[in-house]
Amino acid sequence: MQKTVKNTISIEGIGLHSGVTVHMSIHPASPDHGVTFKRVDITDGRDNVILARWDKVVDARLCTVIGNDAGVTVGTIEHVMAALRGCGVDNAIIEVDAPELPIMDGSSKEFVEKIEEIGTRVQSEPRRAIRILKEINYQEGDKTVTLSPSALPIYSGTIQFDNQAIGTQSYEMKFVNGNFKHDMADCRTFCMLQDVEMMRANGLALGGSLDNAIVVDDTGVMNEEGTRCQDEFIRHKLLDAIGDISLCGGLFIGRYDSFKGGHDMNNKALRALFADDSAWEIVDMYLEVDEAEGFMYDEKPRISAVSAA
Repeated sequence: MQKTVKNTISIEGIGLHSGVTVHMSIHPASPDHGVTFKRVDITDGRDNVILARWDKVVDARLCTVIGNDAGVTVGTIEHVMAALRGCGVDNAIIEVDAPELPIMDGSSKEFVEKIEEIGTRVQSEPRRAIRILKEINYQEGDKTVTLSPSALPIYSGTIQFDNQAIGTQSYEMKFVNGNFKHDMADCRTFCMLQDVEMMRANGLALGGSLDNAIVVDDTGVMNEEGTRCQDEFIRHKLLDAIGDISLCGGLFIGRYDSFKGGHDMNNKALRALFADDSAWEIVDMYLEVDEAEGFMYDEKPRISAVSAA
């Protein structure tokens, strides 16, 4: 069944690109509401509500940015979207007073902790799930993202970097039984030192620091404490993917595979998926069961289209 948060959650942190303090709050929402973002700092009469959905993505170069027809946007949503999915939250209204969410420590860890502290509430309607029926492969050069049928949500990926501190890393996670919280939620975003310098020269990453990102230079990881796990880099890439793929409009039931994937590739794969009506269906899910069984859902898919959610 669907879930929302029990009460309002208040969060404060630094905006990665602006460097200013950002205030956000996660509010309960009614069944079938989905996740929406509300820019409370927009007071000029424009529509300030943005639906968190794949077709609302307006930029995916450095992070995932969604926007509405009034030109109102909010960015860096992927970490909180991954946290909501990891905690089983289907419906929420997120208010924020800036064009970006706080970066926190660069992972989903603090969002997950806040949600678990407040708790969730089971609602009256079955969960909406997007079940993959056939393989969709999106490719650009040597980069690929593939969405394929699976009884369980599975996220798998490989990254390759020339930097010896990262190199080639692969990881796979079944999205069941709290695996996200234990295996991925605390894995931080990362960047190269030269990229930080370039972004700052262009007025970006003003809030970035070793407190909210892993920074790598030619000699290795610059953070004094090092990495939280040996393959933190690929685990974070998959954390991002979980947040990005959650924009499908429901619980993703399928397999995600990527090679050198990223926000832009993830969104383009979703666009390719929903361009093919035979590749997916919406099902009502009443009960989650263990990973040996998969998920329990209504055999009759909903007729409504994802784009009309």
